Amino acid sequence: MGAGTAEERQREIVRVARATGQVDVAALAAELGVAKETVRRDLRALEDHGLVRRTHGGAYPVESAGFETTLAYRATSHVPEKRRIAAAAAELLGDAETVFVDEGFTPQLIAEALPRDRPLTVVTASLPVAGALAGAENVSVLLLGGRVRAGTLATVDHWTTKMLAGFVLDLAYIGANGISREHGLTTPDPAVSEVKSQAMRAARRTVFAGVHTKFGAVSFCRFAEVGALEAIVTSTLLPAAEAHRYALLGPQVVRV
Repeated sequence: MGAGTAEERQREIVRVARATGQVDVAALAAELGVAKETVRRDLRALEDHGLVRRTHGGAYPVESAGFETTLAYRATSHVPEKRRIAAAAAELLGDAETVFVDEGFTPQLIAEALPRDRPLTVVTASLPVAGALAGAENVSVLLLGGRVRAGTLATVDHWTTKMLAGFVLDLAYIGANGISREHGLTTPDPAVSEVKSQAMRAARRTVFAGVHTKFGAVSFCRFAEVGALEAIVTSTLLPAAEAHRYALLGPQVVRV
């Protein structure tokens, strides 16, 4: 295709990033028929508008009100990192007996890593989490009712939050589409945001678990401040200095 205007190029870059999960500067330059520096300039502009995050040699899309990755896609990206994080998060269970497990792929891995050798009640809005634990010995699963969102296979809306409001939970494992020191924990969809904030209100302790790419990312709906978290579990791909800045806001930061 021809170079077109900067606006057309940038729209195409966002489209490709969202379709494939990431873009590469060299490949885009070749495909768009422009210099790499032009692509870099486009990516800087798109990052300023909150549409992509730049990486070394490319960029990946930011989840927003208009775009959210599906659970199927999440199950294929950063998987070894997510497994390490999930195992470390499960170790923060302590003596909790009632646990909320959020929707999303990393929380699903946390659910699978929870101990099976003692009684545990797991409350979740996620069908995959409920399915993963339903047959587990010693685990009692409470699935929150509501409207099921196709991309994430999790329930939302007033039925879900009303049911959650009736519980007092020891611990909530929460995921988010973005976490930043300035804007806290964010997610693209207001209905999902409501479930997450209600789960945190119901829980005595909250642990956030997420891959390094979530940090500094900002989505549409804010549901919590960083200071509301007891702990943050991520990987060593988040620089130590950055982890320290989050720790200053209150939570213990675990990097694995």
